[in-house]
Amino acid sequence: MATDTPDFKTRLQDWIPKLVLSPSLAAVLVFVYGFIAFTVYLSFTDSRMLPSYDWIGLENYSKLWGLRHWHTAIANLGIFAFLYITICTAIGLMLAIFLDQKIRGEGMLRPIYLYPMALSFIVTGTAWKWFLDPGIGLEHTMHLWGWESFEFGWIKDRDMAIYTVVIAAVWQTSGFVMAMFLAGLRGIDNEILKAAQIDGASNWNLYRRIVIPLLRPAFLSAFVILSHLAVKSYDLVIALTGGGPGRATELPATFMYSYTFTRNSMGIGAASAVIMLMTIAAIMMPYLYAELREKR
Repeated sequence: MATDTPDFKTRLQDWIPKLVLSPSLAAVLVFVYGFIAFTVYLSFTDSRMLPSYDWIGLENYSKLWGLRHWHTAIANLGIFAFLYITICTAIGLMLAIFLDQKIRGEGMLRPIYLYPMALSFIVTGTAWKWFLDPGIGLEHTMHLWGWESFEFGWIKDRDMAIYTVVIAAVWQTSGFVMAMFLAGLRGIDNEILKAAQIDGASNWNLYRRIVIPLLRPAFLSAFVILSHLAVKSYDLVIALTGGGPGRATELPATFMYSYTFTRNSMGIGAASAVIMLMTIAAIMMPYLYAELREKR
């Protein structure tokens, strides 16, 4: 008499993937979500050089928003994030449209545009620091070539230093954004475009009214990823400017590290980390909700 009970081999095949993934899942639960929960807890305690368990409620958050350095970091993040997201999106879209024209050498150009993303932000920051340093970089080279009046000292200028971080970040990430838009362009049905061309639509109207609206998912994905990178930017700033001159390029991530590990104010550093987490969550949640709703 046949039964519906699976045999040992079938049950083993069902359990093997779970057994293989369980160590990774346990590590993620402990070292990612566990430490996130611990950081949230520390933000409500009187932690200084070492973790403390003396509960002080929202005092750290009150102190944080009263610090001038935190307001400087938030203002710098606003400038950096707006320019970074806008310029990366514009350059990525233009490069994608350029490559979508089935030009010769596309197979060679794509890796060139994508290559910067393969580098770490530490390498990018160090390279751009050398390039922008007036003593050894672009300005020095122009002087050696005879252009004595050339000046480009943004990296030493308090008012302009934040824009050097934007330049380096855009250089590294715009190729990745290009790849996202190019994938979106290649996914558009050519029959729609041919029908519009037959109806007499110009290339400008073709892109403005058909192509770009159809790229909405790519725009949304690019915005979420770039926003996340902007909020957590740390290594690029440290390698490029060290947060200076003064605090001209201080961002929330560098503020958090500074107050947690060098100023012995772990509670305030944890509070700043929680605010960064909430900012990223506020960006991610609508995106995830829209994706899940669309799948349903």
